[in-house]
Amino acid sequence: MITSQTHDLSDVDFQNGEVILINKPINWTSFNVVDKVRRLTKIKKVGHTGTLDPKATGLLILCTGAKTKTISSYQDLMKEYQGKIYFGKSTPTMDSESIDQAPDEKDIENLNKERIISAAKKFTGEIYQVPPPFSAIWVEGRRSYRLARKGREIRLKPRKVYIEVFDIVDFSSPLATFVVSCSKGTYIRKLVHDLGEEIGCGAFLYELKRTKIGLYKLEEAIELEDFAKLFESRIN
Repeated sequence: MITSQTHDLSDVDFQNGEVILINKPINWTSFNVVDKVRRLTKIKKVGHTGTLDPKATGLLILCTGAKTKTISSYQDLMKEYQGKIYFGKSTPTMDSESIDQAPDEKDIENLNKERIISAAKKFTGEIYQVPPPFSAIWVEGRRSYRLARKGREIRLKPRKVYIEVFDIVDFSSPLATFVVSCSKGTYIRKLVHDLGEEIGCGAFLYELKRTKIGLYKLEEAIELEDFAKLFESRIN
């Protein structure tokens, strides 16, 4: 396994199979990271174990070669996130990517931490979540987000997910800091959007970082730039 503690790739056989813990940079898609590793290693079989949105950062587990057969075992692990919620506005993508399309802000003068905590409790345990239209789910042979960008009305079916923890750590209007621990298939930006709807003021995901996948921690992940440098030193 390649982590931040790995200092030498000379004996690594990516074709035979390797697991890489990457700290995904902001504004990179998960596929961008996969593509970067493919080009560096010249290995076709590279896959990630769970998508992070472009605006999200944090732990992304990649598998290469024969290890791609184990991807599902990582996908089934619980995931932990830390982030910030912006209250008073909602956006089409439910995160900061479409902030320029957000309607006018609603009054949140009376919003406080206790009220947010009370509402967040309603979204713990087993819940049914409708995925956001701007997602990679296949609809009529096309990705949902592609149809949404063309103005199509997308109706996706609810999915059962499990929210183990949804803690509101702090609130300094209009931003709340939170921690979520959840099952695979959970859309954090939809969770945040639904919380805003529950309170009645709207909300969008302002910032998100994945900190854990099962027992694997973000602190163990290697920066993408550092991985590239290690690989370049291996072939020079």
